[in-house]
Amino acid sequence: METQELIEKYFRPGRLPHIWCPGCGNGIVTGAIVKAIDKLGLSQDETSIVSGIGCSSRSSGYLDFNTVHSAHGRAIPFATGVKLSEPKLNVIVCTGDGDATAIGGNHFIHAARRNINITVVLFNNNIYGMTGGQYSPLTPTHSKATTAPYGTIERSFDITELAKAAGATFVARATTYHTPVLVDVIAKAIAHDGFSLVEAITACPISFGRQNKKGGAPDMMKWQRDSFVLQAAFDKLPEDKREGKFPMGVLYQAEAPEYTKEYDKVIAAAQGTARPAAQIIRPNTCELEKGGN
Repeated sequence: METQELIEKYFRPGRLPHIWCPGCGNGIVTGAIVKAIDKLGLSQDETSIVSGIGCSSRSSGYLDFNTVHSAHGRAIPFATGVKLSEPKLNVIVCTGDGDATAIGGNHFIHAARRNINITVVLFNNNIYGMTGGQYSPLTPTHSKATTAPYGTIERSFDITELAKAAGATFVARATTYHTPVLVDVIAKAIAHDGFSLVEAITACPISFGRQNKKGGAPDMMKWQRDSFVLQAAFDKLPEDKREGKFPMGVLYQAEAPEYTKEYDKVIAAAQGTARPAAQIIRPNTCELEKGGN
């Protein structure tokens, strides 16, 4: 489908143009999510996109699905509630590095531990952009921020390793420069039956780039181009060539019991009989209306 057709089908024209700064990669990530949904042929009525607060989280307001723009750091528990009440929905979370790993960090690790079938697309621009340029748990050590004018001394998370350690069964990474790879891994993440994380590396020239003298948006995109290589190619690099390089693509995939299916077994047991999922009476089921935000 051509770009204009994608916009007309999946975006809310009344909400455009967007508020993101010049050079920001969040629009590319949002477009990649839409392209992945279109690639899979998912119904808009059976897709829910949930976001928290921050630059990345504005994306849900632009998209014409069942959408929720929730509280800061709470996108994943909101998404968990949506998925538990309506397991048939394809639930995608749009979140940022601060939203997901600072105030929302506890929710992140427990959703991964439960292996609930939601897809988290984490827009990683290494900083709190919209809320003032503070450093986040994913800001590289020694980087400057408004809350670290002399450079942060804290070690940053590798969110892909954190996700694996917490129990996620699908972990991937791609950049806004490598858009076809990003679309591909998001589609694979959505199709996976379990908790999925896609780390989307995106540039913030205004809040991160300026403070850390990274140049403009083209320079930050060139850094993505030169620093990220597909996992298969990364594995072949000798140790001395891996300095400053990061793997991308599907980094980890496994199978484990999915939470909503296991929860249905509990409901069936409580109702006194084992029965097919279609016959289970789920408590507190809510109806989502297309276009809600």
